[in-house]
Amino acid sequence: MTVATLADVLQPALENGYAVAGLVCLGWEDMQAYVAAAEAENCPVILQAGPGCRAYTPLPVLGKMFRHLAESASVPVVCHLDHGYHIDECREAIDCGFTSVMYDGSRKPLNQNIDETAAIVQLASAAGVSCEGEIGFVGYDNGEASMGTNPAEAAQFAAETQVDAMAISVGNVHLQQDAKDGLDVERIRLIQSITTVPLVIHGGSGVPEAQRAELARDTAICKFNIGTELRMAFGVALRQAVSRDEERFDRLAILGETVDPLVQAARRSLGSMRAG
Repeated sequence: MTVATLADVLQPALENGYAVAGLVCLGWEDMQAYVAAAEAENCPVILQAGPGCRAYTPLPVLGKMFRHLAESASVPVVCHLDHGYHIDECREAIDCGFTSVMYDGSRKPLNQNIDETAAIVQLASAAGVSCEGEIGFVGYDNGEASMGTNPAEAAQFAAETQVDAMAISVGNVHLQQDAKDGLDVERIRLIQSITTVPLVIHGGSGVPEAQRAELARDTAICKFNIGTELRMAFGVALRQAVSRDEERFDRLAILGETVDPLVQAARRSLGSMRAG
């Protein structure tokens, strides 16, 4: 069995200068592709069920899918709830076999975010589960604007919540399709100078691959969330599979042709955090 918690995979990453990918899952095809990619790269992977995924597939089902893949994998696999917005949602994920939960109180006032995150850390810890929190707000491409992380607030948040990992806002944006200017390295270094917790970058698809490797090697960034670039790879593969034979209607045959391209795309994402 290679089921792992977030702490299990991030602490070695922090100590040895690499990062672990949190790959956003939407269905069975991508989940199995991501584990296959991690096995091919011989590295841990974090399977993530975000709000979009949970809107289509219930947590009890996702928990069993994640655990099935993790228990049969040859590398550590974390079963992670991404962007949980309520304590009841985090509690349900823990009850369903998730080994890690991310509570997102980033839109709330600092003290409320701290208090609510700390409560979920206690809940998770009692069950042997890790907890990630967010300080500052990571916005969305062509949507909500980001609010950068204040280093002093990050230090307070880390100390008072005791999270296993801390997501920060340092120029990263969700749903960004193209890698642009990169992250605010000075702000990252300020945050890590006054905290010891592994740091997380949401919206990792918008971070240039060379910078991913550099930050993984030289900073406390230990986890990059990757979703958009892999969804784009799936879309290309699906369109090619559908157009290859317009008479074909079998869902399994069509979706099956997305798996190998997803494995290759995921291997590139995983490798970008361990290069150099």
